[in-house]
Amino acid sequence: MTDLAKCTWPEARALFGPRTVAIVPVGATEPHGPHLPLDTDVTIARAQSLRGAELLEAEGVPAVVLPPVCYGITRLAEGFEGRITLRPGTLWALMEDLIESLAEQGIRQAVIASGHLEPEHLRILHGVVLDHAVRARGRAQAIFPDPSRPPRDPALGEEFAAGDCHAGRFESSIALCADPDSVRRELLGELPAVRLPLAERLREGARGFAGAGADQGYCGDPAAASAPEGRVRIERLALGLVAAAREPWPDLFS
Repeated sequence: MTDLAKCTWPEARALFGPRTVAIVPVGATEPHGPHLPLDTDVTIARAQSLRGAELLEAEGVPAVVLPPVCYGITRLAEGFEGRITLRPGTLWALMEDLIESLAEQGIRQAVIASGHLEPEHLRILHGVVLDHAVRARGRAQAIFPDPSRPPRDPALGEEFAAGDCHAGRFESSIALCADPDSVRRELLGELPAVRLPLAERLREGARGFAGAGADQGYCGDPAAASAPEGRVRIERLALGLVAAAREPWPDLFS
């Protein structure tokens, strides 16, 4: 597994080729309660990407992890300082350019790994992949295994399966495992669980997290988080990336 950002250009030249799978971590810069940093979604995306690349390499498939995309569509966090959002067209163009640039250099397989799961953000990622499939005509292929789509992996935990969490047990556990120094532990254990039907309230017209009742920018049960649980969640997300890559590109695994 190679971290592209740490390669020299001759090393990248040797790595890029038609058998290499490029993994593109996509996150966001947005509030995650008083206990997690703004780049939590970037941490989640990068952690699953790095582990996914390791698993691919173990199966004989060369893999490279790109520097993460640190911005996305973050309208649900409106009203919280630190939120940086892109326009849909900006995100679309950015992702399209990334995939095209990889294709120009011989990469034929690109996997998008998103740690940010806001519905509008996800729709753009799916749209880019579908549009690219039409235009590429076999020259290259991008896939986006969306863990939020049913049926959700039960091994990601009940909180994730319910879809009504943000900076709760699921995300806090991954942060404790992948970036422990960033977690405000003195606050984490004191935060009460915030149980609310987030998805339902958003469908009913609530304006973002605050309007849905998550006035501290989180919901779920962050105090129940642990680093060992985070390790399990990262592994399951990474396995999902590998499984998604295996389906369209079985020849890589032979």
